[in-house]
Parts: sequence; C-alpha cells; structure tokens
Amino acid sequence: MTAFSPAELDKLTRASHLLLEAEDRLPVLGTIGWDKSIAVEFFARGEKEMPRPVYTPVDPAPSLERVQAARALIDGTSPVHDWLNRFCDMTQTTAGMLGAVGTKAFSDHAVTLYGGPTTPIADGNHTSLDLALRLDGLLSDFDTVSLQLEPDEKLTAHELQAAMQTQLKDHFPAPVPEVIVTDSLSAKATAGRNYIKLREDAHFSDLDVIQLLQHEALVHIATAQNGARNRHFPILAESHPANARTQEGLAVFAEFISGAIDPRRFRRLSNRVIAIDMAQKGADFLEVYRFFREHGVSDQPFEAFESARRVVRGGLVEGGAPFTKDSVYLSGLMEVHSYLRAAVAHADPRFIRLLFVGKLDLQDLDAIVMLHDQGLIEDPAIMPPWAKDLRYLLSYLSYSTFFANIDLGAVSKRYEQVFAMSASGSGA
Repeated sequence: MTAFSPAELDKLTRASHLLLEAEDRLPVLGTIGWDKSIAVEFFARGEKEMPRPVYTPVDPAPSLERVQAARALIDGTSPVHDWLNRFCDMTQTTAGMLGAVGTKAFSDHAVTLYGGPTTPIADGNHTSLDLALRLDGLLSDFDTVSLQLEPDEKLTAHELQAAMQTQLKDHFPAPVPEVIVTDSLSAKATAGRNYIKLREDAHFSDLDVIQLLQHEALVHIATAQNGARNRHFPILAESHPANARTQEGLAVFAEFISGAIDPRRFRRLSNRVIAIDMAQKGADFLEVYRFFREHGVSDQPFEAFESARRVVRGGLVEGGAPFTKDSVYLSGLMEVHSYLRAAVAHADPRFIRLLFVGKLDLQDLDAIVMLHDQGLIEDPAIMPPWAKDLRYLLSYLSYSTFFANIDLGAVSKRYEQVFAMSASGSGA
C-alpha cells in the first residue's frame, strides 16, 4: 500500500490532535457520576426512595468545532481516513449524549455508542444478553454455601495496595503507576493513565490482586501509556466510547487467561447486562437495586446500590433509559476472544501484539496494521506476560478452535446417568 506523503501525514496528524482535544472535553464518566452522598441519603431513608442525581450537561460547542476542523483535514481514502472519520462520528454522538443527560435521548445515544444487551456481536447471531443469561443460570449454584470456592480471607484496601504496588514494579518502568486508597470513590476500584484507586472501605478477595493487575494495570494503563508514545496519533492513548467494547473485552479476557476470574466475577458481569435489559424494559432504580440484592450481593447493600447506579447513571432513574456501557464487558469479551481465535489461524503473533499499541477498537485494526507497516506507530512497550510470551495463549486458542465444534449436548447425554446419581445423592 502506498505510503502517506509528508503533507498528507501532517494533515492526518493535525486531525488526530484536534480529535484528542475534542474528546478530552467530553468526560463521560465524570459528567454522569454520582456523589457518594447520594448513596448515604438513600440508605438513611430506608432504601425506599428513588435517588435524585443532578447532572450538568456538557456544552458540546468546543468539541464540535474541533471535529469540524478535523473533518476538513481528513480528505482521502484509506483505512486510516476511515478510522479518523469514525472517530469524528463517535465524538459528535458523545457530545449529543452528554448534552442530553437525564433524558431518554441520553440512553438512545448510549446504545449507538456502546451497543446494548441485545446488540448482535461476534458472529452476528449472538448477544451479550445471551451469554449473560447462560452464565447466570450455570453459575448461580456457586453462590451457595455448600459450593463456596473462595477462601474466607478478605483483603482491606490498604493490604491490596501494598500487594499491588510490589507487583507493578515488575511490569512497568519508572515512574510506576501509583495505587491510591481513597474514601471518595463509589466504585471499589478505578484506574487512570498512571494510577489505580481503591475505595477505602471496600474489601477484596485473594483474586482481586491478580484481577486488578491484569485488567486495570496491564490492559487499561498499559494501552494508555503505549498509545501516548505515538506522536502522530495521540488519540491511541485515550479511552472513549468507540473503543470501550474492545478495551473492556480485552481486559476481561486478560483476567480469564491469567486465571484471575471466578464464578462470582463472571456472574456480576452477567447481572449487569440483565439489569440493563430490565431497565430498558422499564424497571426503575429500586427494582434494579432489589435485583442486585437478590443476585449475588444480598449481604452487601452498598455494592448493590453501586451496581444499580452503574445501570441508571446519566439516564432516567424511573426506568426506560439506562446507560448501556456495562454491556460491553461481555460483548467485548466475546468479540476479543473470537478475534484471537481467528488470528491464530494466520500464525502471525503481530495480530495479537498490535492490540496493545494503544486504545483501539477491533474495527480499527486495518488502520493500525497500515500505520505499523509504514513505521508510523510504535510497537507496544508494556504488555502482560501472556501476550509477550504467546506459548500458552496460542496453545489454548488452537485447542479451543477445535473444541468449540464439540457437541456438548451429546457429551452431557453420554454422562447423564453419572450426573443423575450426583443430583440424587446416590453416588455414595
């Protein structure tokens, strides 16, 4: 493919910087966040009254001006031009969404940006709701006392902080990302480009050390820092709605392939999708909250509140207009896992490592390959061990491409007598 001329590369670089400025003025999670005092008031009133968050709509004009200026520079035909034009479209939709917080239109824009529980993914025949319902059904038994899989030991935020800070030094050059304990978070944990924050009053399982390292540090922080090394296309360093599905899917896959995910984590992700579907069909905040109390967090009312908050934030607490972002964890996992299985067939590890050059969507890969071939983007400097040493990943994916063809129904039928004995308690 013909290389970009210096003049054309300069135009595309300037467009990328303009789009970075436009996106930076549209802080999605910051705009729709709830102050922790809303939860305090909710519980003080007996968990019976609807929360009433107040939002400040974002003025889209500065961002839209930059998008218009960027579009004037993106004048050509190539995968890179297509990628940047999609970024323009995404930024305009994000501006519309943040200008409509607290209304039904907010949710409509969210579905356009993130998809929703019933949006077709992967092969075009399945949805995140399909996987969520399947996982919820299969894993619900693991919440019973008789099938307890986790140790009783729970880590405090400060204990987790110490464990993570030690491990981060093994993967990141100086300055190593900081782990901060704070009482200002609603979520148990969150990450930025060079930090991970933990909520001070939260407790964590033994697997959370690995899970947060893999998910937050070695995917979200790593792709941000890798993307920041690209002087021509700095938008590769930024999280935004158009890359959320791939980034969260890659992060959950990292948990999966490193052995850091467990039934409760998988079920928690599934319940978020089910709850979004409920809200789309009209369930209000109180109904969603009760759903989470009854599904996995019955003994943790604040965590149930947090889960319900994630579903309705930015939209309508009365129901019918949720924030659909949390459907991307499962949809993205299926998309990334399917892509990786397909990539194995081409026997080129580059197609796996390029996922870490920055924050990208799988739809952008043709542009990323083109830029990499022309030496216009940097190889990833920080990657998780499973992506640097591909021996286990390639072995697992090669095996799974065949195993997916096995008829599980026929296998279950073969052993149905054994399973029946176990269910009836007659196996002794």
